[in-house]
Parts: sequence; structure tokens; C-alpha cells
Amino acid sequence: MVDPLSEVVALLQPVAAFSKMVDGAGAWRVRRAEAGRPFYGVVLDGACRLAADGHAPIALQSGDFVLIPAAQGFTMSSLEPLLPEQRVSIPAALPHGEFRIGDPHGPPDVRLLIGYCRFGSPDAALLVPLLPQLVHVRGERRLSTLVKLVVEESRERRPAREVILARLLEVLLIEALRSSAGTDASPGLLRGLAEPRVAAALRRLHESPAHAWTVVQLANEAALSRSAFFERFSRAVGVAPMEYLLAWRMALAKSLLRQQELGIAEVAQRIGYSSASTFSAAFARHVGMPPTRYARERPAPEPASA
Repeated sequence: MVDPLSEVVALLQPVAAFSKMVDGAGAWRVRRAEAGRPFYGVVLDGACRLAADGHAPIALQSGDFVLIPAAQGFTMSSLEPLLPEQRVSIPAALPHGEFRIGDPHGPPDVRLLIGYCRFGSPDAALLVPLLPQLVHVRGERRLSTLVKLVVEESRERRPAREVILARLLEVLLIEALRSSAGTDASPGLLRGLAEPRVAAALRRLHESPAHAWTVVQLANEAALSRSAFFERFSRAVGVAPMEYLLAWRMALAKSLLRQQELGIAEVAQRIGYSSASTFSAAFARHVGMPPTRYARERPAPEPASA
């Protein structure tokens, strides 16, 4: 059975590009609004508060993991922020590359491993909207095990520490996405996969992207009427069924073109277009350049060295 989440994650190529250890003490508040920089954080000890734009504030506790794939604006603060709203704290650098926010001398109330990840795929802008806007995972056994490994590795000064941490964080990112699937997730692929009727249609769509799908056919796969399926799919995934299908086909087309192993006609056939000309017109309209130019200017990335 095709796993849509695995396919999306494989194309996204998540990498934990940067991380740092941060201690917080007393009253503090930091604000971040870097668009396009996916943020993640692990609460190693203590507790703090996260307020992502457009979402209710969350009290984070030890063992929690958060991921903001599209990195909209957010604020992190002490649980009882005693600072005026307009004031923000400036992290102070400590030895060994760590940072302190808030009271520079008091015992820390929270210890965090935070950072930014990047998606290696040039199609990230196309695929990230399929993920939830905010991922918050708590109490998952497998995730807790990974967090413990991250905590242990971050506290030790063993050889290859940074390499091990980066690999653990990459697995943590993927496990967090998988663990956060649920009907309370924000609209996206994960929420769609949590609804059995919508998930049935998503799996069939990913299993046969070249099929000439219609909303009626997908509704039949979901055992729903056309109108009920359209409404439920759109509400759960955040886009209409045919819009999702187009986005996925274009992501597959980009991946195939970068590999430079197939001609335009073969790529068109692989993703469900009857002719190279029809595919080229749709691709240019969606991507902003014809597929021949895209294949020439966007070669596949070199494999990472061991």
C-alpha cells in the first residue's frame, strides 16, 4: 500500500540544518518571524510557552517537540511572562556555543534544543502547504525515546556529537510528522490521513497519480457522495481534491525532470497527461517555465557524502 506521507517526506528531504542549546530563567520573551525557515524545538527540561501566529498559545513541557514547517511568526516565552508585550529578550552567548535568555544568573527554568531545518527539495514551497502549520507532539513513546537520545547526546561532549545530533534530529522531524496525524491537526496531509474516508482517496491518488481521476471517482473510493467528499476533503487537507492532485503531479514531474533520465513525453505519461504538449503547457502555467528549461536549470542535487 502506498504511504502518501512517506512520499511527501521523501521529496521534501528534511535536514536539521542548525541547532543550539538555550537556557531560560526568570521572565523572558523572544519573537521570530523569519518566513521560509522551518523551526523546531525540543523541551529538554522545565517548561515554557509557545504562541504561533494564528494558533492558541501552548504550554510546552519536558519531552515536548514542536515543528513549524512554514515558519510563520511565533513567540516563545517564560510561562508567566512579566515583560511588556513590546519587549523582547536578547539571548546571551555562553561557553560551548550555548545561550541564555532572561535572568543571566538565576537557575534555568527551562532548557531547550531549538533550531531551523531546511527541506532539500526545490519543491518545498509546493509541498510544505500539505503539512500542518504547527506540529506539537507529547506523550508519544517512540518520540520520547528519540528525545531522550537527543538529550543524552546534547549533554555529552563525545566525538562526532554534531553529526549524531543532526541525524537524530532528522529522524525526530519525520517521526513528529507521523505522530502528529490526527483530526485536531491543522488542515493538511496529516489531518487528511487521519480521516479514514479521505485517507482512502489520498492513498489511491498517490498509488495511481497518472489515472484520469475525477472528483466522482475519488468520492467512490471514499464511499461518499460527491458533495460530501469534496467538502470533507477540502476541510481536512486544506485544498480541493483536484488542486491537491495537480500539486502532487507537478511535484512528481519536477523530481523526474531533475533526474534527467526521462524525456518530456515519458514524464507526461508518468503523471497522467495525454501528450507532451498538454503537459508542457500545464507545467509552464504552474511552475512559470517550460519543463525543458526546468530540467536544464534544475539538475538533481549531488548525493550527500557519508
